[in-house]
Amino acid sequence: MGKIFSITEGLENLGALRTGGQGSVYKARRGEEITAVKILPTPLHSEDLADKSYRDFQNEVTKLKMVNESPSPHVVKILSSGITDSGSLPFIEMEFIEGPDLQDMLLVPGTKAFTVDESIRVAEQLSNALAHCHKVQVKHGDIKSNNVKLNVKTDKYMLLDFGLSIMSDEQRRTSLRHAGAIEFMAPEQNDGEMLMESDVYSFGIIMFELLAGQVPFPLNSNSETSRNAVMVSHMEKPVPDLLEIRRSNMPENWDESKREAEMQIPAWLQAVIAKCLEKLPVNRFRDGVELNQAIVESIAGRNAFAYTPLAAAIPLVVPTPEPVVAVPAHKPGIDAIPDNPALNLDSPTSSRDYKKPLILAAVFLLICLALFAGYRSLKSPAVDTVDSTAINAENQRLLDSLADAERIQDSLDNLPKYTEPAPVAQVNRGNGKGNGKGKGRGKGKKKK
Repeated sequence: MGKIFSITEGLENLGALRTGGQGSVYKARRGEEITAVKILPTPLHSEDLADKSYRDFQNEVTKLKMVNESPSPHVVKILSSGITDSGSLPFIEMEFIEGPDLQDMLLVPGTKAFTVDESIRVAEQLSNALAHCHKVQVKHGDIKSNNVKLNVKTDKYMLLDFGLSIMSDEQRRTSLRHAGAIEFMAPEQNDGEMLMESDVYSFGIIMFELLAGQVPFPLNSNSETSRNAVMVSHMEKPVPDLLEIRRSNMPENWDESKREAEMQIPAWLQAVIAKCLEKLPVNRFRDGVELNQAIVESIAGRNAFAYTPLAAAIPLVVPTPEPVVAVPAHKPGIDAIPDNPALNLDSPTSSRDYKKPLILAAVFLLICLALFAGYRSLKSPAVDTVDSTAINAENQRLLDSLADAERIQDSLDNLPKYTEPAPVAQVNRGNGKGNGKGKGRGKGKKKK
């Protein structure tokens, strides 16, 4: 391609490779070396560290360069950074990778979906790239199928384009909301939040796409309505059935035996994808290191990863009835249930409680009358006949009183015994808490 504009001194622009709302990638030449330059859309009008925007840019670039302190065969190298001569736009210069990206490979006629073996190879190498970045606290934020290339020189998959990593928080938030690859974005990225778990989610989307031949929630158009619909799907809808979509999207040139063999996706790989695509970041792999470890160990057969998606693991919670209080029926002959425990007819000692005071009263009365009669006989000995008659009368009254007391006790003993009522319909008492005390104060009549 012909030269379009000058990037900066010593760096010649050979033309655009890809453009978008998050910036453009250009092919460039520095001396004899071909490189790739990512130019961000927001200009920086000053190269003074006193300028916050420029200072933020430099801080992010410094952090990004840590990725190359220990080079990885699966992560593109960052060569330089600066501001363009025309337009004052920030840029980062990276090594140029020759080869197709994953999106190009899926568009090859007759491909539609990757084989299981090739998908596993991508999973191992791309998770390795994420682990390499996350170890030095660098988050990519824009992992998608056209940011992963197959290097034709090394035959290894490589992670490209760290442009979003060097944006300020505000730039990133605006860029993601209006120009981000919404089909690959984690739910939290809609608010401009970029976590290591966000990269893990995007990794899961790529793996789903390679095996199913499409992303879980496709974007029908770039309208705001379509973007919002996809965003809501990421936040609320369950992930579609991977195997069902894969069966319908298999390449036409695969025969029946090949199709059946390619439906045998290892359980551990399905489990890895399911965990990556959890809605909440805390439920995913916490970073690329943990993700890569699960994949490497599963491939080696040492510890095949297993996982049940939380949406399926958490049972439907059916509300249970509140604790209830049963209301017993009234006892025969009793107007209301007494509150006084001493009068509780359920007690086996209740009849004795009634009997004791009556007998004691009768005995006390008998003693009093006997003493009174003796006193009178000592006081007036001359009137024996009269006194004897009086004493006999008093004794008879005493005996009659005692007989009355015994009849009363017999009547009480013959009252019907209280039995436990049959279970009654439960009555909901709100929160189920009660003090167990009735409010009744029935007035029973004593039997004469």
